[in-house]
Amino acid sequence: MIDSVEIEAIAGDGGRGAVSFRREKYVPRGGPDGGRGGRGGDVLVTADAQINTLRRYRRQRQYRAAPGGAGGTSNRRGRAGAALVLDLPVGTVVSQVGADVERLVDLQEHGQQMVVAWGGAGGHGNAYFKSATNRAPRVAQQGEPGDRVRLRLELQVVADIGLVGLPNAGKSSLLRRLTAARPRVADYPFTTLEPHLGVVEAGWGEFVMADLPGLVEGASEGVGLGHEFLRHASRTRALVHVIDGSVADPSAARRTVERELEAWDPEVAARPQIIAVNKLDLPEVQGRRRELERLFADATVQFCSAETGDGTDAIVAACLQILQAAAPAPSELAPAPVVQPKPDPRRFDIDGDADRGWIVRGAAVERFVQMMDLGRDEALAETYRWLERRGVAAALHKAGARPGHIVRFGDAEIEWEWER
Repeated sequence: MIDSVEIEAIAGDGGRGAVSFRREKYVPRGGPDGGRGGRGGDVLVTADAQINTLRRYRRQRQYRAAPGGAGGTSNRRGRAGAALVLDLPVGTVVSQVGADVERLVDLQEHGQQMVVAWGGAGGHGNAYFKSATNRAPRVAQQGEPGDRVRLRLELQVVADIGLVGLPNAGKSSLLRRLTAARPRVADYPFTTLEPHLGVVEAGWGEFVMADLPGLVEGASEGVGLGHEFLRHASRTRALVHVIDGSVADPSAARRTVERELEAWDPEVAARPQIIAVNKLDLPEVQGRRRELERLFADATVQFCSAETGDGTDAIVAACLQILQAAAPAPSELAPAPVVQPKPDPRRFDIDGDADRGWIVRGAAVERFVQMMDLGRDEALAETYRWLERRGVAAALHKAGARPGHIVRFGDAEIEWEWER
């Protein structure tokens, strides 16, 4: 069942800045005109109602957006890298996998979109480094690497009504009868390996019904398709429990399913439920109808035949009635938005000491230094000038950093040479 996969998303690297000087007739001393590199492409996830499985992500596990183009002459900026859009089924939960698993987005509506990996910034060209004291810089920045994240994609079907029951109870046949969906049907267990959705139309009203893989004893502990089944059941507002009326002990079939739902999530087990006794077209089921009514007297019971269609209108009417009174599924209740101030990228903090080295933390500072080619003397000199203008050099000196100490900016490391 392809409803949970892990992939790696890699955003595009930023383009390198250009080192260039203006060369025109009658302009013998044209200044630097190297342009900035283009921004790398982002990786986005988007919900697509036309997709109902994650199968396309089973084989390929790494997805990379396009890099930004290099800067050009005449201050021309490099082209931006094309974004990569990953189309996912509605109902997919996207999480970032690392030391912990962090949920990023729950795609519940067609067209819902989110950036999961940001492209790297383009490097500055030498025109950026021009100053009154350095009129011909031969320094340009490298592009910033794009984000690289590991994602877990989990499909959790979003439906109004979920068809639950033991394997081969007739759930797929009932969905075929009530909707235009065409799940596979056969007379052996676990014919349905993936959830199927269908829209049930009833007069002016309609609702979405899901045929979920069959449940077996021990499903809450992962037996059979247990966890996959139960994950989908948690996203429905109400349940139709389909029971094969011809089995020897229908009440045992009911208890098995309800026990596993309770063990997985008591809140799911407590949702409104209709019992649909199937296979009314069989003489043995017709003959024991009163017995089955007494057996399930504590619940709302409907008798039907998915084969002939008998009784299915009553099931639709019961579903509409129960949905009008049912509360929205938890996934439909959006949390109140929390507005937080955007952090100032110019801020930085300094930590460490002479023995352990100094660490400078700050988005703008780390990004700038990491994009410089610190192996070149001229680039290192420009880095010191930039740190001095931003007040970072003075702050390090105040903290105790002296020539010969090691100073780290993210992944970049400098043997400090600046002195007041």
